[in-house]
Amino acid sequence: MPDIDLHKRNLFRRQSDLVINNLMPWIEDSQQFVNNCTQCKSCISSCPEKIIVQGDAGFPVVDFSLGECTFCGECAKSCEEDIFVATTETPWHKKAIIAESCLANQNVYCRSCGESCPEQALSFKIGINAIPEIDLTLCNGCGACFSPCPTSAISIKEDK
Repeated sequence: MPDIDLHKRNLFRRQSDLVINNLMPWIEDSQQFVNNCTQCKSCISSCPEKIIVQGDAGFPVVDFSLGECTFCGECAKSCEEDIFVATTETPWHKKAIIAESCLANQNVYCRSCGESCPEQALSFKIGINAIPEIDLTLCNGCGACFSPCPTSAISIKEDK
């Protein structure tokens, strides 16, 4: 696949029009992020989980297909710009969402999401088949359940 020059791709897009999905933890203002991020990649290289990647227009984003966020704070510590709030605050307002394409909804036994959740936010309603339910008070949106899902039925979305 040829290299894509993101600067050419976004030539006619104004920076203020950019919508960055899957922002890193402790970023509350996406516009401040777009305005102040220099795309230096220090957050990418400092992430021990290697889940921060270069996204659209060169801005760093979290890719949950690569793993979960442990909220170590290394991305924020390595950044010299004013884009992160204090790492003592809630890292973000993301939660896991399970779609209808979940295998359990098709009478197939699967508990891969529950087995991977470090917060134990997923439980299974017992019936003919074990249907996963998310306790949103326990879910921190870390993404640990995302990658193990064999049908990509889990997404991590803002819960504001």
